[in-house]
This record gives sequence, structure tokens and C-alpha cells, in this order.
Amino acid sequence: GIISAFNFPAAVWSWNALIAAVCGDTMIWKPSPITPFTSVAIQNICHEIMSGTGFEGVFNLTVGDVDPVGAAMVDDPRLPLISATGSVRMGQQVGTQVAKRLGRSLLELGGNNAIIVMDDADLDLAVRGALFSAAGTAGQRCTSLRRLIVHRDIADLLTKKLIAAYGQIPMGDPLDASTLVGPLVSQSAVDNTKAALAIALEQGGELLAGGNEPDRTGFFFEPTLVRLPKDAPIAQQETFGPMMYLIEVDSFEEALAVNNGVPQGLSSAIFTDSIRTSELFLS
Repeated sequence: GIISAFNFPAAVWSWNALIAAVCGDTMIWKPSPITPFTSVAIQNICHEIMSGTGFEGVFNLTVGDVDPVGAAMVDDPRLPLISATGSVRMGQQVGTQVAKRLGRSLLELGGNNAIIVMDDADLDLAVRGALFSAAGTAGQRCTSLRRLIVHRDIADLLTKKLIAAYGQIPMGDPLDASTLVGPLVSQSAVDNTKAALAIALEQGGELLAGGNEPDRTGFFFEPTLVRLPKDAPIAQQETFGPMMYLIEVDSFEEALAVNNGVPQGLSSAIFTDSIRTSELFLS
């Protein structure tokens, strides 16, 4: 059983389905009900390719909400493996239910991802990497950058570079090759980002760039940069939108503690010209 999220409506299915098919397994795919047309198109390709082979039943699709479709898949012992991509909350529910029937689950969940920028880093490279990771696809990837952890000695300079870069982000139609930031998936996604920003400001955050909902057609929210105290509770939560928290630290050890000090872990990175620091980070 394959349960995929809206933000990767084809890739997650393909990673699972092709391995399953090579191993001789049939599969049922439940895509996000927000993005069903991509899945229907892919399923039609599968029908065309498998037609006349005698193995027409390998690839299967069902479109629907968590209840009843997703819940039925998770509870069904005929699906010994459930691969599910989505939020941590969803993963907790799926993992628990599948375990109750002694099935197996393969979960890719949210990530409160961080990049550390040390005082010996190439700042122009760091700005480009952080900007694309935080704002690209409007922050709607499980690996999108949420927290930029910056050594205090270069924080002011890096902040100036980031503010300038944020002021030049092309936002608009995602089918336009010049666009970096397109719309969010829904109005609720915009509202969640706005709510997280309000909480961050209440908890001592300083708005450095963005923070507005543009008056235009579509679910847009400006890429937003907030300087945040490292102990602000909102930093413990993943916001699935184009918002990045800049957190200042005094040492590599403190940076690593902040990096690892959240309950969600998926991806992280470091910008440094020190081989020793990069090896410490990796270990």
C-alpha cells in the first residue's frame, strides 16, 4: 500500500512502485486527494504499458480521503507493507495501526530541517543555498529549510545579504521558468504560515523580510525571514510554508545542539571551510 502526499504527487509513488514491481509485489496507491489528476494520468500510463502482458493487476489506484480509503488500507492485513508520506501526526497514526496487525510501515514524515553557517563559511554560497532551500517550492518540501543557525560573528553580514536576496525573489506562476516561488497548496496552508509568523513574533522574533499575503489570484505568501531566539517554542514546530527562522549561536557546539534540539529529524547541512568542523558535523 502506497500513501503519498500532495507535494510529490509522482516521485514518491515511483520510488515505491518500481521496487515493489521488481520484487514481484502488487500494490494499491492512494494519492493525496488534493492532487488526484497526476495520479490518474500515471495510472493510465500503467494500464497502457501493462495491457496484454497478463500482469494487468500489478499497479492499482484508489482516490479518496483518509476516511474511509486510507484507514481501510492501513487496517487491511492483505497489505503487509504500508509506505506513507506525510506529517508526523499522520505517521504516528499509520505506524500504530499497522503495528497492531503486525504489519510493516515505511514512513517519510515532516522535518524541521536546519543549516548551520559557521564564521569561516562562503557567505554568498550560503545565501544561495539557504534561499533556494527555504523559499523554493514555497517551502512545501519535507526537506525544505526551516532553521538557519548562524555563528554570531558573521550574523549581521549574512542577515544583510539575506534581506537583500529576499527582496529580489521572483514570485508568480510556477510554469514560468523565471519563477522561484509559486503558490501554496491551499488557503489553509497560507493561514497556517501566517499563524506561525504571529506566534514567532509573540515569542521574541523579529521580522526581517516578507511576511505578507499578496493581493493576487492564488494562495500566495511572501517568502519570510524571522530572527528568532534559539529557545522560542515555535522553533520546535515545522511550518509547511516559505518561512525561515534565523537563529544566532556563539560556537559550533551550540549550533549542533540547536540543530539536533527538535523532535523531527530529516535533513540538515553545514556551510564551513573547515574540514575538521565538517567532519565533526557528519559524525
